[in-house]
Amino acid sequence: MPQITTRPYSPEVLSNLNTAGFSPLLARIYAARGVTSKSQLDTALTGLHPFKQLRNNELMASLLADTIAANKQILIVADYDADGATACAVGVRGLRLFGAKVDFIVPNRFDYGYGLTPEIVRLAAAHAMGKPDILLTVDNGIASVEGVAEANRLGIEVLVTDHHLPGDQLPEARCIVNPNQVGCDFPSKNLAGVGVMFYVLLALRAELRQRGAFATQPEPNLGSILDLVALGTVADVVKLDDNNRILVQQGLQRIRAGRACAGINALLQATRRAANKAAAYDLGFVVGPRLNAAGRLDDMSLGIRCLLTDDSAEANQLAAKLDGLNHERRAIEADMQQEALAALVDINPADSYSLVLFDDQWHQGVIGILASRLKDKFHRPTLIFAPAKDGDIKGSGRSIAGLHLRDALDLVSKRQPHLLQKFGGHAMAAGLTLRAEHFDAFKLAFEAVAQSLLRPSDLVKEIETDGRLLASDFRLETAQILAQQVWGQGFPEPLFVGEFKVLQQRIIGEKHLKLKLATDAGSLDAIHFFSTDTLPETIRAVYSLSVNEYNGSVSLQLLLRHWQTTESHDEN
Repeated sequence: MPQITTRPYSPEVLSNLNTAGFSPLLARIYAARGVTSKSQLDTALTGLHPFKQLRNNELMASLLADTIAANKQILIVADYDADGATACAVGVRGLRLFGAKVDFIVPNRFDYGYGLTPEIVRLAAAHAMGKPDILLTVDNGIASVEGVAEANRLGIEVLVTDHHLPGDQLPEARCIVNPNQVGCDFPSKNLAGVGVMFYVLLALRAELRQRGAFATQPEPNLGSILDLVALGTVADVVKLDDNNRILVQQGLQRIRAGRACAGINALLQATRRAANKAAAYDLGFVVGPRLNAAGRLDDMSLGIRCLLTDDSAEANQLAAKLDGLNHERRAIEADMQQEALAALVDINPADSYSLVLFDDQWHQGVIGILASRLKDKFHRPTLIFAPAKDGDIKGSGRSIAGLHLRDALDLVSKRQPHLLQKFGGHAMAAGLTLRAEHFDAFKLAFEAVAQSLLRPSDLVKEIETDGRLLASDFRLETAQILAQQVWGQGFPEPLFVGEFKVLQQRIIGEKHLKLKLATDAGSLDAIHFFSTDTLPETIRAVYSLSVNEYNGSVSLQLLLRHWQTTESHDEN
């Protein structure tokens, strides 16, 4: 059973935030998220870390400015997820604002795999616009040693923008901009790929300004692409530190003001989400998955074209295709999840420190989502494999706090160098390739690494809350104030815990539980999405406050996230 805990905070910081004008509740919430001053919540663009602090960024800007001046061809090499798609769209739109000749190419994950491979370089060299002078990677490239070598051999210069962790060897690119490369002092290591590309454009604008490029013409407004930056940042589930929250908040403000690109507007319309009320949730759980569906099942160029078009009719057509692919992805995922759970009938995941599964019928494009679902269900580092080409299998993993997934795979590789053909990723997500005949050996090796890195206590799922609410906090105004903030990875949405008496409960829409709960503040409406379990008379519940709009009326509603019987005493 999950352990319900309360986020710790410094009483001194709490007092300072109270003095700064925050209510006791907000002060407690912010203090528990590392906020120590009011300025950290300022989302003005002037609060962004300076672009000069990003290593090699000014060199990258100079090289791009020279390329534009010489009228050379730039070909962006994108990645096939939402971060890669938005980074590509930001790169294409931004560079075109500055007069660059630029196009893009995105690898089909099933034919070419991930990143700038030698095969992709050769494909780029035969591009319809002609052999490019520059290959500019976005959201990939830091591990593309062989691909960059092939480009150099063909006389194509490579500029790398990425945010993934570098390996032991860097590619011999002309320039690399990555906040996570050795020697980079950029304060935020959490930029998504799209954020890195945006920072490159900030440096390029400054370089062109210094060269007098805007003496006779208006200076391009890079704020026009912040909607894309916000989308990619949230969809890639990077930590929303102070810098990333500024980027996301500024992008959301553009979307709410009706100034988003046609593609984002079309994707919101296709899912019946109101643009003027867009929140980080809509970017991460509504728009982002539909972009990702293109890369998972088809070709991410479909998603990139949706983000690049300025024609609303074309955007609507592309958004409808993306929405259809997402429905198809859901059906495939549901089948795979049933098969995975069936495979676990005779296996108790609690007996191991990891979960590693392979099925030769599983879809390579959906294994990451399945890994995420099973990781959430069993609270174990999870790796899911599907067949690839020529006897290879590809895996996608998701991890839990306490195990850095990319480092764990690196440890497996060092212990048994013959097992992994390639791997890469982050602390919480990674991908890898190995031979099918090595699956069983890898499974044992990864379990051994997990046991060496994790403690038994790490395997107990923890639900962090912000404690209990006072009766006076159960107000619509409180929910509205909380809804205005950007919440996400590393800056989690506030959750609260309390005991309630269940007054009424009924199933709505065949899959949700509508409730009326008794609290010290009186009776309140609540809902438990995607649950039809009958609740006991009294419960201990973890919940969030939400604004419910129905038939023109606005009211407070509790969103139940987890419940236990009141006899369960596991709260810290």
